[in-house]
Amino acid sequence: MRENTNGEDEDFIVTVVPRSRRVGSWLVVAALVLLLVMAFTPAPYVIEAPGPVFNTLGQNHAVGSTPTSADEKKPLIVIKGHKTYATKGSLDLLTVSEIGNPQRKPNWFEVITAWFSSSRAVIPMGVAFPAGQNVREQNAENAQLMTNSQQDAIAAALNQLGYDFTQHVVVEQLTDGPAKGVLKVGDEILTVNGAQVKGVQSLRDLLKENGAGTPAAIGIRRDGEKTMVHVTPTTTAGAVVIGIGAGMEYDFPFTVKIQLSDVGGPSAGQMFALGIMDKLTPGSLNGGARVAGTGTIDSEGNVGAIGGIRQKMYGARQAGATVFLAPKANCNEVTGHIPSGLHVYAVKSLDDSIKVLDAVRTGSSTADLPTCPAS
Repeated sequence: MRENTNGEDEDFIVTVVPRSRRVGSWLVVAALVLLLVMAFTPAPYVIEAPGPVFNTLGQNHAVGSTPTSADEKKPLIVIKGHKTYATKGSLDLLTVSEIGNPQRKPNWFEVITAWFSSSRAVIPMGVAFPAGQNVREQNAENAQLMTNSQQDAIAAALNQLGYDFTQHVVVEQLTDGPAKGVLKVGDEILTVNGAQVKGVQSLRDLLKENGAGTPAAIGIRRDGEKTMVHVTPTTTAGAVVIGIGAGMEYDFPFTVKIQLSDVGGPSAGQMFALGIMDKLTPGSLNGGARVAGTGTIDSEGNVGAIGGIRQKMYGARQAGATVFLAPKANCNEVTGHIPSGLHVYAVKSLDDSIKVLDAVRTGSSTADLPTCPAS
């Protein structure tokens, strides 16, 4: 105590803050500082999220968006020189949006948030953008894959509908494999051991049937002349190969143009093919329902695996789809990750997909249709 100016005694109370409370306060401050740092610190990852959805039976703009240019008001699929039919509902193709690139990395806060999101995925920057490839080069590659996919989709649709047109399997590139010095770029591959080569997958299957270590008789057309060469396949990563990059060349009987801007990669192939088929046939493949799907396609109608399947399922559901066509090869990523209200069917070919659409259109039982195994 001490005496105040009035001569009275005055008590002074000293408050002592417990050590544990002081430590707790500092921890809170440290956590806030850490969060602030994380909010601005770049992370070496890319975030994959559901991207825009496009109806192949509709216009060239994303589902739910308003066209902002004349191009976006154009039909996504245009067919000239052949009768077309009215369609209903939708056959949606899905995309994946990438958040981040080597020039603009997402911050740690964004990455951690994405880790806890069922509709997003986090992948290392080096996987999304391999060393030695910049963003411009990757975009150019994806654009070329999209172009090739569109051509293969047209061929797959026309083959499925029984149209007759010229299509060739050709050698597009050579590696240091067994075909080097025997085959040339531009050679058309006609047969393997007497069996007709109808497409790239057909070529793979025939080489597998021949086996590695055994010479294969390959019929080719070079400079307009047919000849026979012999190549002994080897095994690479479990596949029987001859060391070539094979591709397709087509001469279609009428014009099919796919108008889709700013989307790359081959994963829309299946939905392009189904959209073309729907426009070329009376009635509606989907019965007017909202159907979505994904998957690569080749000229023989084989549906292949794609990336970002989880994000695409969520994108489909957000756009209102209840039926989803997924490549069977993606089932390991589908199982246990299907959004509520979405019915996913596993398909390996256009035949499989059409069976699903037939059931949707007619309202018949889907019990026997292939699905991915339950978790």
